[in-house]
Amino acid sequence: MTVEQLYLQYIKPLTVAERLRLLALTAQDLSSYSSEQHEAKEHSIMELEGLGGDLWAGIDAQVYVNTLRAEWD
Repeated sequence: MTVEQLYLQYIKPLTVAERLRLLALTAQDLSSYSSEQHEAKEHSIMELEGLGGDLWAGIDAQVYVNTLRAEWD
């Protein structure tokens, strides 16, 4: 069942007061989830160390830079 089907079948027929109560309960549930269980983890730039190394394997850095600089002219 999709969210739209669930809404049409079960939520839309509720009274305005019931729908507002459901909205309040949902908002409360989401706010407690985001603050307690979904804390953002701080990352360090050092976590990127070594990524992409295979892309540069066999490529001399100075030759690569010289090629780029030659394209500027």
